[in-house]
Amino acid sequence: MTGAQVFGMGDEPTAVPTWPALTEDEIVRAIAATWGGPGPAEIEWRSARPLSSTVGVRLTDGARVVVKRLPVRLRDPAALAEEHRFMAHLRTRGNPVPEVRAAVGDRDAGGEMCCGPARFVYEVQRAGVGEDRYRADFSWSPYRDTRDAAGAGAMLARLHVAAQGFDAPARPARPLVAGLHGDSAVSAFEWQLARRPALARFLADRDWRAEIPDLRVDLTGVTPLWTHGDWHPTNLLWDGAEVTTVFDFGLADRTTAVFDLATAVERTAVDWVSLRDGGAAHVREDQVGALFAGYRSVRPLDRAEQAALADLLPLVHLGYELSEIDYFLAVAGQPRNAEIAYQDWLLGHLAWFRTPTGHSLRALVRDAAAG
Repeated sequence: MTGAQVFGMGDEPTAVPTWPALTEDEIVRAIAATWGGPGPAEIEWRSARPLSSTVGVRLTDGARVVVKRLPVRLRDPAALAEEHRFMAHLRTRGNPVPEVRAAVGDRDAGGEMCCGPARFVYEVQRAGVGEDRYRADFSWSPYRDTRDAAGAGAMLARLHVAAQGFDAPARPARPLVAGLHGDSAVSAFEWQLARRPALARFLADRDWRAEIPDLRVDLTGVTPLWTHGDWHPTNLLWDGAEVTTVFDFGLADRTTAVFDLATAVERTAVDWVSLRDGGAAHVREDQVGALFAGYRSVRPLDRAEQAALADLLPLVHLGYELSEIDYFLAVAGQPRNAEIAYQDWLLGHLAWFRTPTGHSLRALVRDAAAG
């Protein structure tokens, strides 16, 4: 993967970036507007993630920061403040979450960052402690081994313990946010369609009710909780098998602990790219068991959570995927990617969970949740 390419959405593993690369001038102005102090000495890496432009920078005093640029249609300052408040709450409770600051600006404008109308917003984050072991991996990749899976599970549980007491309301229907919004596939669709005009137009001529299975989950007694929303190894830094930093809270929202845990399974246990291409699922059963063992060593699941988790697993990706379709339509202007997201990553996921292998994974999760 080179700095001129990002991970692809469709049949190709790589693609031309949607958003132009960060320039040195932008990086200088973003750092000055957020942290001040020493300026950049070297761009050490450029991210291959396709939904924003991100670079790792070493400063003249040797410190390191991560600079990310997002279009304001994706994240305006108010939206970033929702994420940053949650991150600050976790930091005050001892979670290894880096401090991050934001500034608005325009990549084509010179001079200082300004507070007026702008097309972009910049996040500058102090680099976390640990090895960025999975930086070059696709976001849906498995852990290296069961030790990493167990370490990730334990840290996820610590995050959920620390998240208690953060009582901000759920986020509005922003692009690229994870959430279920209801207790069934139908209710998830209905919630999203009522709040996303571009998505509603996209699905207006489709009989989506006939295309999605009647999947439901009983969330009675499951306590709401602000959660990470995108738990996979590429959003973690490591020291051996221990997670030392957690970052990328862009999908965070008020969901439930088991929503996050189901997301962690869905993101890493199934080889969705292989399935899309007609191959096998390569389910990592040993890693699922290790993830749950690590989690339960810190935070046992109560009866309501145990009962809900396996039924939640096929539904957990719906909210994100519908919001991603909305992003491709309303922000990025990529209707082909919206079609791929709907057919492969939404309907394809739902269909797989109805196969014998999909049922087996749900049974494995049910047993792992009960311990």
